[in-house]
Amino acid sequence: MIKLPGIFNDVIGPVMRGPSSSHTAASWRIARTAIDILNDRLVKALVEFDSDGAWAPNYREQGTTIGIDGGLLGLDIADERIRNTDGLYIEKVIAIDYQVSSFTTSHANTVRLTLWGISEKKVEIIAVSLGGGSFEIRSVNGFNLILNGEWYELIIFIQGKSGISEELKNSIPPDIEFLVQQKEELTLLKFKSSFPFSPEFIIQLQNYPEIDDISVVYPIMPVIAGRQTEMPFDSLQTLLEYAEKNNVDLGELGLTYEMCLSGLNEGELNLKMVDIIQIIHRSIDTGLKGTYYQDRILPQQSHLIEKAEVEGKLKDSVMNRIIANVTALMESKSGMEVIVAVPTAGSCGTVGGLLRAVSENIGSDNNELVKAYFAAGVIGAFFAQGPGFSAEEHGCQVECGAASGMAAAAVVQLLGGNAKQALGAASMAIQNMIGLVCDPVADRVEVPCLGKNISAAVNAYSSAIMAISGFDEVIPLDQVIQTVSRVSKSMPSCLKCTGKGGLSITDTSIILKRQLKERHIW
Repeated sequence: MIKLPGIFNDVIGPVMRGPSSSHTAASWRIARTAIDILNDRLVKALVEFDSDGAWAPNYREQGTTIGIDGGLLGLDIADERIRNTDGLYIEKVIAIDYQVSSFTTSHANTVRLTLWGISEKKVEIIAVSLGGGSFEIRSVNGFNLILNGEWYELIIFIQGKSGISEELKNSIPPDIEFLVQQKEELTLLKFKSSFPFSPEFIIQLQNYPEIDDISVVYPIMPVIAGRQTEMPFDSLQTLLEYAEKNNVDLGELGLTYEMCLSGLNEGELNLKMVDIIQIIHRSIDTGLKGTYYQDRILPQQSHLIEKAEVEGKLKDSVMNRIIANVTALMESKSGMEVIVAVPTAGSCGTVGGLLRAVSENIGSDNNELVKAYFAAGVIGAFFAQGPGFSAEEHGCQVECGAASGMAAAAVVQLLGGNAKQALGAASMAIQNMIGLVCDPVADRVEVPCLGKNISAAVNAYSSAIMAISGFDEVIPLDQVIQTVSRVSKSMPSCLKCTGKGGLSITDTSIILKRQLKERHIW
């Protein structure tokens, strides 16, 4: 069955701390999974980034070390202690070394982890960040495989040329996927399941004399894979046809999409979305109250909108609330507070900030807001099937651009529009963001990221109003998404979150980066 992006696994989430989902959340997920593979108490780690990759010039500034440190130390990504892990190194007696090296890679966001355990066990892992917190481990000890955090898995290495016995092969239950690879005098066994492995099966494997070490790799994503049922639509065109035939809106289609993908029921998925929305709203409130973090450029500014209203400089409006909410979310992110990446941390202000402002303005109830998020989610899921959300591959057009399209569709849902209007709004919003570069000042996800998030939200709002009013998007959404992928191929890598182009190389950016670096001993 084709692997489809999930709304909770790939679009609306992860719940996290840190400046960047692709840098911080994905690296945390990689490190946590790597610890499972090691299956030993960690004593030393070497973390390497390819010198030609996108992470080499800014892995510290954009939070990759925060994520990897937290994952290797066993911290949750939302743990307060992930802000500063130096003391935990000493407490746990772990040495973690970071280096820029040269090795063969197939993705801009590649990391090589070499881990040593207390029993002298060693594993080498090569992994990639795919954008929005999604990741793949692609190699373990030189064996090519894929682990993406969505399954229960077992990793077993067998020494010698004999490999796996026929008796062991025949003992594997039919509902467990099995892979065997041989390389010189080493054999890799990998088992994969949608459900936890039974203790009886683990004991059965341990009884085979050729097996002396079993690494249990636990799923780290919110929704477990492998429970998918048949989807009633497989493209934006068939989605529209299904909507018109069954008289359903985009929010209902988003819920249907995730029900088919996850195997979870409507009630379970609605509760998951309610939890997500509550976290987003708490992040807005936290930002409006004020946040602080030493390693950031911008001071608190989200409160200035209300201050200007009190002083009579501005009249209260939904636009004011949009700007304040988006800014508050971005400030919570930069303050290392808990946020939800929607669809990325770098664009986390757009959807949540806009939907709270509009829903409060028109008096939407909780059920209507949940449906709006599912509408945003299904747009993001189809976007993820195209270019995905990695700015290192495609620029900010796949972060703020995607978020703007998602938010536009969600606002149409809130305003009572139909699925065709929601897709039209998404199309118009993304059209206006095609070619948007990713050039963070001083390698912090703040400037011009804040302005781009606000622009993306305002663009989404106007696109939704246009769609509801009957404006023609002209270019269908699927063709717009294809165009984003095509345009990214003509964009130079210096404009794709490498810190080597655009505003990143202005004199002011260089000075700010130097000043921020002087605050740290790296």
